[in-house]
Amino acid sequence: MQGTSDSEVDQKLFDRRRRAQNPLVPIGAFVTAGVLAAGLMSFQQGDSHLGQKLMRARVIAQGVTVALMVGTAYYCGQKSANHHL
Repeated sequence: MQGTSDSEVDQKLFDRRRRAQNPLVPIGAFVTAGVLAAGLMSFQQGDSHLGQKLMRARVIAQGVTVALMVGTAYYCGQKSANHHL
């Protein structure tokens, strides 16, 4: 990042507008963490059948969250590339 000051880098990384572009990503992260916690608690309580289902649900939630992150990054990259033209 040559030619950019620290404040410019901070602004790019922590800009509120970037976080507001896709509020589903943090929601997906919290859902993933919640399902993981529920699955671990069910294993601790001895309900391995429910625990396995919750672990599968966690993988799905995690995949959706990653897809949202990649999709948002791609969309923002395309939008930014078109903006500079």
